[in-house]
Amino acid sequence: METVTVLGAGLAGSECAWQLAKRGIPVRLVEMKPYKRSPAHVSDDFAELVCSNSLRSDELTNAVGLLKAEMRELDSLIMYSADLNRVAAGGALAVDREAFSRTITEKLENHPLIEIVREEATDIPDGQVVIATGPLSSDAIAEKIAALCPESDLHFYDAVAPIVTIDSVDMDSAFFASRYDKGTEDYVNCPMDKDEYLSFVEELANAKEAQVHGFDDGAVFEGCMPVEVMARRGVDTLRYGPLKPVGLVDPRTGRNNYAVVQLRRDNAEGTIYNIVGFQTHLTWGEQKRVFSMIPALKNAEFVRYGVMHRNTYLNSPKLLDRYYRLRGTERLSFAGQMTGVEGYVESAASGLLVGIETAARVLGLPSVDFPQDTAIGALALYVSGGSIGDFQPMNINFGIITPLDRRVKGKRNKNAAISERSLAIIREKKKKEIMQL
Repeated sequence: METVTVLGAGLAGSECAWQLAKRGIPVRLVEMKPYKRSPAHVSDDFAELVCSNSLRSDELTNAVGLLKAEMRELDSLIMYSADLNRVAAGGALAVDREAFSRTITEKLENHPLIEIVREEATDIPDGQVVIATGPLSSDAIAEKIAALCPESDLHFYDAVAPIVTIDSVDMDSAFFASRYDKGTEDYVNCPMDKDEYLSFVEELANAKEAQVHGFDDGAVFEGCMPVEVMARRGVDTLRYGPLKPVGLVDPRTGRNNYAVVQLRRDNAEGTIYNIVGFQTHLTWGEQKRVFSMIPALKNAEFVRYGVMHRNTYLNSPKLLDRYYRLRGTERLSFAGQMTGVEGYVESAASGLLVGIETAARVLGLPSVDFPQDTAIGALALYVSGGSIGDFQPMNINFGIITPLDRRVKGKRNKNAAISERSLAIIREKKKKEIMQL
């Protein structure tokens, strides 16, 4: 039986190794700790949670809750440890982070088909390989990964704008248009009058910024101007920048507005939109508070908040297929945040899918296709080609999952119905396709 090499024992690499080994595939799991660490890590254990100890909502009316439920159905090691080591956190799933990582480490170290290699990965070996070295990969392996990518297809992002669901935008306070009527009406335009704008700028200029961790790039502000920094440079700076109203005639009045915030579609279905030019370093709470001052966004549902830090990720829509395999070199797969998924659970979910797919390939069996009706499938399909324009990392959200083919009254009821449909698909696949693996 061919051995699969997994580089990196974070959340994605650990989950991938488990999924392979439980199907009888020998695994060589390479992890550089404790001999070398990224600036973010302190523990010697696998699947270290470097920031929060929360895996977010555990409710099926929340997309990440659905993703966790799907992973439980598929015998996820990450979810097993999270459930075993959970701590009280209301409707969220939070864990004792040390016990969580220790459980995963012990499970992997004690599996007879998993060989643990504690050394830095400095090259990509022959054979079936899964690269899960994370967004702070060491320089040696990052150079090897860069060599696989055409110019501009490996990103070091400094700024990401927030994303909202279109359903949560107050369209009575907004209108569709493109500047100077060029092309189709692709943008949602959110106008502000003078008083609204001046209040917004004042709050934005004084809002609380997120703490810069030691491993973040402090030079980020030199290359990409955060929206709150623009606000501090002068009251009209934003009106001559991302909030400029010129070329946007409001069809309701026939005039230009004082300032206009634009939203741009972020997926093919048009269910989620990003706030154009709103790269930010504000805390998430402040983003919600201040950006909700924009009249059309007063009840906005943020599926991703803006972040500014230095991470490495692939331009996955150009490079990866729906199984996270490198197009043209299918022996190589990627998993985790490097693929453009955001969040602990999403990273682990990508590793789970890669583990199942790689096992099927090694065993000579057909691939298991998770459809867009499921959270795990929707995430993979978004990463491999479901975004429009500049690809940026994304958390799971209902906006990228196939909508229902019927009307359901109430958002929670609609989300619950989507989850019910998704889990039925996962259970059927588990029974018919995944069981043979």
